Amino acid sequence: MKNQKPIHVFATWKVIEGQIENVLNLLEKVQEESVKESGNLFYEIHQGNSDLHTIVLFEGYSSESAIEEHRNSSHFQDLVLGKIVPLLEKREIILTTPVTYL
Repeated sequence: MKNQKPIHVFATWKVIEGQIENVLNLLEKVQEESVKESGNLFYEIHQGNSDLHTIVLFEGYSSESAIEEHRNSSHFQDLVLGKIVPLLEKREIILTTPVTYL
């Protein structure tokens, strides 16, 4: 059985020099579509203070199946994988489950 607890995604991207505006513009569209997904809890975009070419995405999904839905969406496939990933030097993604105490 898949994890039905909320899952948070931390994605750190290092954007190729000269491409940050392109990536940020594309991410605006990705965010607009992602927050419409039924399993999306939030989709936050952060830009590094000391390195403007570093983007950190903080995303929340209701379950593993919600993440699968996101990854299979047309906006993820077309915009993220098709247009953004080629503009990145480095991409790291960490999936987490929030720790809760009684």
